[in-house]
Amino acid sequence: MLDSHQKNIATFIHLSTFSRFIIPLGNFIGPIILWVSNKDKSEFIDAHGKQAINFQISILLYAIILGTISIPFFIFNIFNGFDFIDFHGLHDFHINIGKPSPLLYIGGALGGLAIVGFILELVFIIKASLKARDGELYQYPLTINFIK
Repeated sequence: MLDSHQKNIATFIHLSTFSRFIIPLGNFIGPIILWVSNKDKSEFIDAHGKQAINFQISILLYAIILGTISIPFFIFNIFNGFDFIDFHGLHDFHINIGKPSPLLYIGGALGGLAIVGFILELVFIIKASLKARDGELYQYPLTINFIK
């Protein structure tokens, strides 16, 4: 039988991921501290802690992959027409704002995908917190189970 203390700790494990807005890497530090200090007290807390940490690691991995794909599109667009071999100064350098490169559109679409992913991450964390508060287990979508 779950008591309110176990439900509160599981809820705070999920909500502690929002500490990243105050503390660098708080989305990892907060849940790990709460999970490690309470995982032996309850299987419910252990399951929620693993889910929260696995989700944050998965989100970090997805962000690194998306950044690795999208950043070169912006860099190639900025240096388009910039001659590195025969560089005589900035007198020949110009930026054409009237006609953006297709690379900029692809990079912008990937950036838009990152924004949608961030919003979905916030929604999933809130949903997991509410499920933990109600005493239910929650499986984050698209989560890679690093900690089993």
